[in-house]
Amino acid sequence: MKKLLTLLFSLSLCMTMMAQKADYQKAVSRYKNHQVTAAAVKITHRAAVKTDQVTRGTLTMRQPAEVGIVMEGGKDALLMRGSDFTMTQKGKKHTTSSKNNAQFATFQAVFESILSGGAKDISRLSDLTMTKSGDMLVLTITPNVTDKKAQKRMMFTSFVLTINTRTSQLHSLRMNEKAGNYTEYTFSNFQFK
Repeated sequence: MKKLLTLLFSLSLCMTMMAQKADYQKAVSRYKNHQVTAAAVKITHRAAVKTDQVTRGTLTMRQPAEVGIVMEGGKDALLMRGSDFTMTQKGKKHTTSSKNNAQFATFQAVFESILSGGAKDISRLSDLTMTKSGDMLVLTITPNVTDKKAQKRMMFTSFVLTINTRTSQLHSLRMNEKAGNYTEYTFSNFQFK
Protein backbone atom coordinates (compact mmCIF):
# COMPACT_ATOMS: atom_id res chain seq x y z
CA MET A 1 0.00 0.00 0.00
CA LYS A 2 2.85 2.38 0.87
CA LYS A 3 4.52 1.72 -2.48
CA LEU A 4 1.27 2.39 -4.34
CA LEU A 5 0.76 5.70 -2.52
CA THR A 6 4.37 6.70 -3.22
CA LEU A 7 3.92 5.84 -6.90
CA LEU A 8 0.66 7.81 -7.13
CA PHE A 9 2.24 10.80 -5.40
CA SER A 10 5.24 10.66 -7.75
CA LEU A 11 2.99 10.46 -10.81
CA SER A 12 0.89 13.36 -9.58
CA LEU A 13 4.00 15.47 -8.93
CA CYS A 14 5.42 14.61 -12.36
CA MET A 15 2.14 15.55 -14.10
CA THR A 16 1.99 18.84 -12.19
CA MET A 17 5.57 19.67 -13.20
CA MET A 18 4.81 18.86 -16.85
CA ALA A 19 1.70 21.08 -16.77
CA GLN A 20 3.68 23.95 -15.24
CA LYS A 21 6.41 23.53 -17.85
CA ALA A 22 3.77 23.66 -20.61
CA ASP A 23 2.23 26.78 -19.04
CA TYR A 24 5.67 28.38 -18.88
CA GLN A 25 6.49 27.50 -22.50
CA LYS A 26 3.18 28.96 -23.68
CA ALA A 27 3.55 32.12 -21.57
CA VAL A 28 7.07 33.00 -22.74
CA SER A 29 6.82 31.92 -26.39
CA ARG A 30 5.76 35.45 -27.29
CA TYR A 31 9.16 36.87 -26.23
CA LYS A 32 11.18 34.98 -28.84
CA ASN A 33 12.56 37.27 -31.57
CA HIS A 34 11.04 40.38 -30.00
CA GLN A 35 12.25 43.50 -28.28
CA VAL A 36 9.93 44.23 -25.39
CA THR A 37 9.14 47.53 -23.68
CA ALA A 38 6.73 48.22 -20.84
CA ALA A 39 5.90 50.75 -18.17
CA ALA A 40 7.37 49.96 -14.75
CA VAL A 41 6.41 50.95 -11.22
CA LYS A 42 8.96 50.38 -8.46
CA ILE A 43 7.92 49.97 -4.83
CA THR A 44 10.70 50.12 -2.26
CA HIS A 45 9.51 48.71 1.06
CA ARG A 46 11.52 49.19 4.24
CA ALA A 47 10.02 47.57 7.33
CA ALA A 48 11.28 50.41 9.56
CA VAL A 49 9.65 53.11 7.38
CA LYS A 50 5.90 53.70 7.46
CA THR A 51 5.42 54.66 3.79
CA ASP A 52 6.72 52.79 0.75
CA GLN A 53 8.67 54.74 -1.85
CA VAL A 54 7.06 54.57 -5.33
CA THR A 55 8.81 55.56 -8.56
CA ARG A 56 8.01 55.10 -12.25
CA GLY A 57 10.08 54.13 -15.26
CA THR A 58 10.43 51.63 -18.11
CA LEU A 59 11.33 48.01 -18.73
CA THR A 60 13.26 47.02 -21.86
CA MET A 61 14.14 43.42 -22.81
CA ARG A 62 16.24 42.31 -25.80
CA GLN A 63 17.64 38.97 -26.91
CA PRO A 64 19.79 37.20 -26.06
CA ALA A 65 20.28 38.50 -22.51
CA GLU A 66 19.58 42.21 -22.00
CA VAL A 67 17.12 43.44 -19.42
CA GLY A 68 16.91 47.03 -18.23
CA ILE A 69 14.60 48.58 -15.67
CA VAL A 70 15.28 52.31 -15.58
CA MET A 71 13.56 54.61 -13.09
CA GLU A 72 13.59 58.39 -12.71
CA GLY A 73 15.59 59.00 -15.88
CA GLY A 74 18.43 56.68 -14.83
CA LYS A 75 18.90 57.72 -11.19
CA ASP A 76 17.77 54.20 -10.28
CA ALA A 77 18.29 51.26 -12.62
CA LEU A 78 18.65 47.50 -12.70
CA LEU A 79 20.54 46.30 -15.79
CA MET A 80 21.47 42.80 -16.94
CA ARG A 81 23.74 42.39 -19.95
CA GLY A 82 24.61 38.72 -20.22
CA SER A 83 26.35 37.77 -16.98
CA ASP A 84 27.01 41.40 -15.97
CA PHE A 85 24.65 43.17 -13.57
CA THR A 86 24.56 46.86 -12.69
CA MET A 87 22.32 48.35 -10.04
CA THR A 88 22.15 52.13 -9.75
CA GLN A 89 20.64 53.55 -6.59
CA LYS A 90 20.39 57.32 -6.15
CA GLY A 91 23.02 57.76 -8.86
CA LYS A 92 25.56 55.36 -7.28
CA LYS A 93 26.47 52.26 -9.35
CA HIS A 94 27.01 48.77 -7.96
CA THR A 95 28.24 46.05 -10.33
CA THR A 96 28.54 42.28 -10.11
CA SER A 97 28.54 39.24 -12.35
CA SER A 98 26.69 35.94 -12.18
CA LYS A 99 30.12 34.31 -12.63
CA ASN A 100 31.35 35.87 -9.38
CA ASN A 101 28.05 36.13 -7.52
CA ALA A 102 26.14 32.85 -7.55
CA GLN A 103 22.82 34.36 -6.41
CA PHE A 104 22.46 35.96 -9.85
CA ALA A 105 23.23 32.85 -11.94
CA THR A 106 19.69 31.44 -11.86
CA PHE A 107 18.24 34.95 -12.25
CA GLN A 108 20.24 35.28 -15.47
CA ALA A 109 19.23 31.79 -16.67
CA VAL A 110 15.53 32.54 -16.12
CA PHE A 111 15.62 35.81 -18.07
CA GLU A 112 17.63 34.18 -20.87
CA SER A 113 14.96 31.47 -21.01
CA ILE A 114 12.17 34.05 -21.15
CA LEU A 115 13.92 35.96 -23.93
CA SER A 116 14.52 32.74 -25.90
CA GLY A 117 10.80 31.98 -25.77
CA GLY A 118 11.46 29.04 -23.46
CA ALA A 119 14.13 27.44 -25.66
CA LYS A 120 16.58 27.54 -22.74
CA ASP A 121 15.48 24.81 -20.32
CA ILE A 122 15.25 25.95 -16.71
CA SER A 123 13.36 22.95 -15.31
CA ARG A 124 16.46 21.44 -13.69
CA LEU A 125 17.62 24.52 -11.79
CA SER A 126 17.83 23.43 -8.16
CA ASP A 127 17.10 26.86 -6.69
CA LEU A 128 14.01 27.56 -8.83
CA THR A 129 10.44 26.60 -8.00
CA MET A 130 7.45 27.15 -10.27
CA THR A 131 3.84 27.27 -9.10
CA LYS A 132 0.59 28.42 -10.66
CA SER A 133 -1.97 30.63 -8.98
CA GLY A 134 -4.94 31.42 -11.21
CA ASP A 135 -3.59 33.04 -14.39
CA MET A 136 -0.23 33.76 -12.74
CA LEU A 137 2.82 31.54 -13.05
CA VAL A 138 5.09 32.23 -10.08
CA LEU A 139 8.83 31.55 -10.42
CA THR A 140 10.71 31.76 -7.12
CA ILE A 141 14.50 31.77 -7.06
CA THR A 142 15.96 31.03 -3.63
CA PRO A 143 19.76 30.86 -3.86
CA ASN A 144 21.30 27.66 -2.48
CA VAL A 145 23.94 29.13 -0.19
CA THR A 146 25.16 27.07 2.75
CA ASP A 147 28.22 29.13 3.65
CA LYS A 148 27.31 31.47 6.54
CA LYS A 149 29.66 34.24 5.37
CA ALA A 150 28.21 34.11 1.85
CA GLN A 151 24.67 34.24 3.28
CA LYS A 152 25.50 37.40 5.22
CA ARG A 153 26.91 39.07 2.10
CA MET A 154 23.86 38.22 -0.04
CA MET A 155 21.99 41.30 -1.10
CA PHE A 156 18.74 39.39 -1.77
CA THR A 157 17.23 36.35 -0.06
CA SER A 158 15.01 35.48 -3.03
CA PHE A 159 13.63 36.70 -6.35
CA VAL A 160 9.98 36.18 -7.31
CA LEU A 161 8.81 36.65 -10.91
CA THR A 162 5.17 36.40 -11.92
CA ILE A 163 4.07 35.87 -15.51
CA ASN A 164 0.47 36.18 -16.62
CA THR A 165 -0.21 32.99 -18.60
CA ARG A 166 -3.25 34.50 -20.31
CA THR A 167 -1.51 37.62 -21.68
CA SER A 168 2.11 36.32 -21.74
CA GLN A 169 3.23 39.42 -19.87
CA LEU A 170 5.81 39.58 -17.12
CA HIS A 171 3.63 40.95 -14.35
CA SER A 172 6.14 41.59 -11.58
CA LEU A 173 9.63 41.08 -10.21
CA ARG A 174 10.13 41.14 -6.46
CA MET A 175 13.57 41.08 -4.87
CA ASN A 176 13.29 40.08 -1.20
CA GLU A 177 15.89 41.30 1.24
CA LYS A 178 16.61 40.60 4.89
CA ALA A 179 14.40 41.87 7.74
CA GLY A 180 11.22 42.01 5.64
CA ASN A 181 12.53 44.61 3.19
CA TYR A 182 11.92 44.25 -0.54
CA THR A 183 11.94 45.99 -3.89
CA GLU A 184 9.09 45.14 -6.25
CA TYR A 185 8.61 46.14 -9.87
CA THR A 186 5.24 45.78 -11.59
CA PHE A 187 4.91 46.06 -15.35
CA SER A 188 2.12 47.12 -17.73
CA ASN A 189 1.46 48.42 -21.25
CA PHE A 190 3.68 45.86 -22.99
CA GLN A 191 4.82 46.39 -26.55
CA PHE A 192 6.40 43.56 -28.55
CA LYS A 193 8.40 44.80 -31.56
